[in-house]
Amino acid sequence: MDLPGFGQSKLLPSGFSIADVATKALSLLEAFKIEECISIGHSLGGYVTLAMADQRPDILKAFGLFHSTAYPDAEERKISRNKVIEFVSNHGVAPFIESFIPPLFYDQTNQHIQSIVRLASQTKQETLIAYVKAMRDRPDRTNVLKHFKRPILFIAGEKDMGIPSESLKKQANMASDVTLNLLSEVAHMGMFEAEETTLYQVKEFLTNAFV
Repeated sequence: MDLPGFGQSKLLPSGFSIADVATKALSLLEAFKIEECISIGHSLGGYVTLAMADQRPDILKAFGLFHSTAYPDAEERKISRNKVIEFVSNHGVAPFIESFIPPLFYDQTNQHIQSIVRLASQTKQETLIAYVKAMRDRPDRTNVLKHFKRPILFIAGEKDMGIPSESLKKQANMASDVTLNLLSEVAHMGMFEAEETTLYQVKEFLTNAFV
């Protein structure tokens, strides 16, 4: 599915939160009469998944954080988010995306970078700014890790400068049923940097979660 504001999905009203996005995702599950599922979210999608698990833990048989974290933004990160908002407001989406996407890869020559830049550049300015604000203001969700009693998956890159592996090890220790996969030579885009490995890890997690 496309989160609100992406693809053909309508953006939520101004000032929405990550929790509001999660509520919208849960309403879609309800519309399709899905009473149980597994959500695996990459980066922003992980923040939404955590909010879904906070609101409706009963509907999630398991969940996964793919290059994502339950910690809120540190003050330094919030300042960085504000700079992004200012830059995009003044210069538009495309110039930001062109500088933002390549560093998400450990190998700057990865063949997928240009296609992702083209795709991400289609994001509307108001959508990008609204989500940066929502990510900046999201709360600590470590309580979800502590109280969720079903399987949780972490897939992380050892070269991810935005989410240090040590912080993920601490988060994994908070959960009662957790799988933590750390990928070497991978930054923030494991589905492209280690496609076969991450696909196997997701399939294995799904299989075990349904046992």
